[in-house]
Amino acid sequence: MGAMFRSEQMDLVQLLIQPEAAYSSLAELGELGIAQFRDLNADVNVFQRKYTSEIRRCEEMARKVAVIRRELTKDEVTTPDLSDNIPRTPNSREIIDLEAALEKTENEIMELSENSQALLQNFMELTELKNVLENTQGFFSDKSAAQNLEATGGEPGASDNKPLGFVAGVIPRERIIGFERMLWRVSRGNVFLRQAPIDKPLTDPRTGDEIYKIVFVAFFQGEQLKSRVKKICSGYHASLYPCPNEYAERDEMLAGVRTRIEDLNMVINQTKDQRQRVLMSVAKEVPKWEIIVKKIKAIYHTMNMFSVDVSKKCLFGEAWVPTENLQDVKQALINGASAVGSTVPSFLNVISTTETPPTFNRCNKFTQGFQNLIESYGIASYREANPALYTIITFPFLFAIMFGDLGHGVILFLLGLWMVLYEKSLSRNKDEIWQLFFGGRYIILLMGFFSMYTGFVYNDVFSKTMNIFGSSWSINYNTSTIMENKELQLNPGEDYSETVYWYGLDPAWMLATNKIIFLNSFKMKLSIIFGVIHMIFGVCMSVVNNLHFKRPINLLLDFLPQLLFLVLLFAYMCFMMFFKWIMYTAVTEEDHLKPGCAPSVLILFINMMLFKNQEPLETCKEYMFESQETVQTIFIFVGLLCIPWLLLAKPLYIMATRKKPAPGEHVAPSGGHGGHDDEPMSEIFIHQAIHCIEYILSTISHTASYLRLWALSLAHAQLSEVLYNMVLTMGLKSDSYTGAIMLYLVFWAWAALTLAILVGMEGLSAFLHTLRLHWVEFMSKFYEGLGLPFQPFSFKAMLDAENEEK
Repeated sequence: MGAMFRSEQMDLVQLLIQPEAAYSSLAELGELGIAQFRDLNADVNVFQRKYTSEIRRCEEMARKVAVIRRELTKDEVTTPDLSDNIPRTPNSREIIDLEAALEKTENEIMELSENSQALLQNFMELTELKNVLENTQGFFSDKSAAQNLEATGGEPGASDNKPLGFVAGVIPRERIIGFERMLWRVSRGNVFLRQAPIDKPLTDPRTGDEIYKIVFVAFFQGEQLKSRVKKICSGYHASLYPCPNEYAERDEMLAGVRTRIEDLNMVINQTKDQRQRVLMSVAKEVPKWEIIVKKIKAIYHTMNMFSVDVSKKCLFGEAWVPTENLQDVKQALINGASAVGSTVPSFLNVISTTETPPTFNRCNKFTQGFQNLIESYGIASYREANPALYTIITFPFLFAIMFGDLGHGVILFLLGLWMVLYEKSLSRNKDEIWQLFFGGRYIILLMGFFSMYTGFVYNDVFSKTMNIFGSSWSINYNTSTIMENKELQLNPGEDYSETVYWYGLDPAWMLATNKIIFLNSFKMKLSIIFGVIHMIFGVCMSVVNNLHFKRPINLLLDFLPQLLFLVLLFAYMCFMMFFKWIMYTAVTEEDHLKPGCAPSVLILFINMMLFKNQEPLETCKEYMFESQETVQTIFIFVGLLCIPWLLLAKPLYIMATRKKPAPGEHVAPSGGHGGHDDEPMSEIFIHQAIHCIEYILSTISHTASYLRLWALSLAHAQLSEVLYNMVLTMGLKSDSYTGAIMLYLVFWAWAALTLAILVGMEGLSAFLHTLRLHWVEFMSKFYEGLGLPFQPFSFKAMLDAENEEK
């Protein structure tokens, strides 16, 4: 957890690598993923960089792999998952072998594809010809064609005894209506068209889509009409086939076509088997090739960020590296040089810079989810205190205050436990929504665990109570009194034992008619107490940042007035709550300390802020302790004093300590945290005024914002109780066997509604409200979130990002 306290210390290093060892060295660094390289050729055109030709070779290899992958997808050939077995990066000499293998595989597959497409095209044409020959038998035996044509008078100028001409072919089904109309208009009704649909769809050799076609024969007289009909057929993409006039010739031709189709079917099946064997053998290699090509391209892309010295014998590069990993980078350079047998070693030099380094928080699979919550708001500034460390506890705890139910907490806990125990198999599901939940599996686990704890404190299990330890209340009434009076009041002084209920909420409260009133007061006060503690902790975290960034004066100018304002007003209100719980009791001889004299903390606080007094009841006192009015007056004046202190102290200190530049002297910007040397005093005063107003007003609004803990907790408990009373009790009202059947049926409805509404929707609502309390109410007290993310050259990060995009 020490690494989570603040971001890693980073160093800017200069790498001096021999060109022959650069590829292997970067391959080693890519596997480690600990160096973020800077582009030293930002002003150089992409096409003019040293390794552009190698990148183009990688793009060509990627194109070939994509072609092979497309063919595998077309034939529905599955490939193995290599998420747990990433292939190593090949050395530079193996790239040539990889190119040759890809070239050979692509040519072989494309040749098989072209042959298969040609065979399928031939098969479709023969099938169409077979259908033409089969259907025209009926067309030619029907004498009505000639009769209809003679009735029209034939083509103008044609002799009556001139023989009929015809063309036969097939046309797509969707074109037949327009085709028929065009023939009628062009021939003025002198073409007689017969058609018959092909029952089975044909397969397009290019796309693999199914096409429905129709066989047609167009009868006409004269060469002029024949030329027009052929042009129309060409315009409508109709395929024309030769068809003999004589029946015997057609029958002989049909037999020959059927024989050719049978032979062609055999050849097509053999071609498919050969293609399948080739694709099956290639399927094992394609995932490896995809990863290898991406790695090689990433290496050359990074090498293009290096600059070349004048002699072109050395590459210079700069990178941000965690200080803790400097030795790992040096070892990677040594391994890279030895991999190619280079006799000249590579060098690593740490260089000083005024630039702000990127922010890197080293996380494991447990802390990564909490870190993602913080970075969704903003990346921490370099070496700033990391809120994620404390969020591990505060986030699930504040969630549990709103979601406090032992039964619902168990469901949430089991869901998180299932994802944690089976995370290896569940991680293979790449669905975007699933990955969102799976990434927060440890958050869900802790939210469920803390909800079980708060549910035990609230004594709430699916809206029912547990009577494990017995009640501290004793009922001192006889049976008739209890049965005849629907509402009886219990006196804490007489009906409550001296031993306080040792843990959580007494089960007797579940039977009380004023249960909601009591829980309202109880949970509302708890919300304010936890909210003030959370905010005070956030203000105190600014001390850590100020001390680290060597700004101790901010402790006096910012931290102290902020803390005093928060403690003297709102922490004092929390103190009054505890004091009231402790001092006022039914078991006392002093009248002013009995429950009836207990003042309202809210009224006391309002009167304190308005400098008002309220006349107490007889035998009661207005204040809880002696000199409380004096103490409150002092607190108010000190709290009010904190406002000008916070507003003016820091700008006046900067004005007093700022050095006046000599004539002609240029003031360089400080570049550090909290530097104001380059700002005019007017902007500093305005900035501090905004900061002061924002803090004073937000302290009030943020305290009220924590009341959402009470509101959502009450809503969750009441929804759970309503669901139980309106659904599950329908099966509990009958004592006969019908009640058992009804209970079985309504249980599933109750369970489904519980999971969907109380666990799903209410859980998501509580999660979002908890997120807001951390982002706004807690982190705004100390967190800047203006950092740059650390994006190292990492093969794993690159592959994971591409998988998420897919």
